[in-house]
Amino acid sequence: MAESVSGLVAEYRGLLAGQGATEPATLEQTLVRDAEWTPRAAAHLVRLASGYGSFMLRNALALSQALEIEDGELGF
Repeated sequence: MAESVSGLVAEYRGLLAGQGATEPATLEQTLVRDAEWTPRAAAHLVRLASGYGSFMLRNALALSQALEIEDGELGF
């Protein structure tokens, strides 16, 4: 599991480095422009990260992998 996340962490750090992207709207624009997220999905991703943080989301990732849930009910 750590391997699947560490690559993404490095990718997002590289994507956001030097952009000063800390405001939700700026983060969303960067994700849409540079990471091929849809505007709706980018907004949802930023809300999840900001609202829950890594502790809860790490556990959600582990549980979803244990249950073999790759794509959830929300359709992203």
